[in-house]
Amino acid sequence: MTAAVRPAGPGAALAAARGLVPALAGRAAALDRTGAFPDDDVDDLRAAGLLGVMVPERLGGLGATFAEYAEVATALGEGNGATALVFNMHASVTGAFARTPEPLARALGAPDSWFTARDRVLAGARAGELYAVAMSERGAGARLSALACSYRSTPGGFHIVGSKAFVSGAGHAHAYLVAARDATSEAPRVSYFLVPAGDGVVVEATWDSLGMRATGSHDLHLDVVVANDALVGGVEGVALLLAQVMPQWLVASYAAVYVGVAKAAVAAAVAHVAERSLGALPAVRARIGRADACVAAAELATVEAARRVDDAPGDRETNRWVYRAKLLAGDTAAKVAASMLEAAGSAATRRGHPLERLFRDARCGALQPATSDVCADWLGLAATGRDPEQGAELPRW
Repeated sequence: MTAAVRPAGPGAALAAARGLVPALAGRAAALDRTGAFPDDDVDDLRAAGLLGVMVPERLGGLGATFAEYAEVATALGEGNGATALVFNMHASVTGAFARTPEPLARALGAPDSWFTARDRVLAGARAGELYAVAMSERGAGARLSALACSYRSTPGGFHIVGSKAFVSGAGHAHAYLVAARDATSEAPRVSYFLVPAGDGVVVEATWDSLGMRATGSHDLHLDVVVANDALVGGVEGVALLLAQVMPQWLVASYAAVYVGVAKAAVAAAVAHVAERSLGALPAVRARIGRADACVAAAELATVEAARRVDDAPGDRETNRWVYRAKLLAGDTAAKVAASMLEAAGSAATRRGHPLERLFRDARCGALQPATSDVCADWLGLAATGRDPEQGAELPRW
């Protein structure tokens, strides 16, 4: 494992991410073609210290804000959306650990031992360990209340049994953030566990997708006993509450990745148009102009959401911006990539052309949780004065 170098100074993490973009972009086509995991990309992230971007400065990390994370994820998305998505999942774990306010954690009942365990996990990220998220399941998606994966208390720990799908980085992560329900509770009582890779954690190679092919998002099967300190927050049953109150790591973190993918699609179209001398066509220029405006708007919404997450996490208006950002980024990436493909013409639909890959990657944004339809419904309930968490016919999470 390559030693991490901590970026130094304001903007250093963003500069480090931008410095990696050419290498990520250069490997993207081959990784997409084979579906191989981007090991070299992750090694570059590790060497640049970016796996520790959310780790507090007191533990040797950069101590990035959510806004700084979003800038880095957008830049990485311009290089390779799949790599940026793997980074997003890792940052979702480390960011949630590092930036959940301590008073909130203590109010929820977190014991002193939890903070020791938290710092150990964050120190691992600073040293280059990669973490993944194992939340979604076949038949349930990301709805926490519908999960089948379950756990039971055992002497000194918990026994977790179940299967997960869409686990980006499966087989490459040092540990997985697993959502599981209490098998002894009739009502949905869902907890998070950080489960180390190893015995009782089996990867099934199932990932062969339309887009984001290099994320290694295989199925994960669990029949494992973990220690008490694997329970995130040291408290059972808080997953649903945190998803409702502070949804940024389950919703808005994706937005930055897909803004980056959308920007890459525009850049690829501009390069193709210049090469083929298509810029003389007004219709082509108009498509690029509209795409430029749409991507700028989605990026501004993502920046605003990130700023509000830093200033007022959990605030009702903050959460509206979180859902706006995810909706706009997912829909914009898909629409812009499709338009850029049409502007470039049939030559860009050939396998191996950057726009063909970006079109497929971009199409995934609206489908990842929370999907564009879920985001739009959440926002519609809020706009009409209803409770977007309790007013829906089915539980949001």
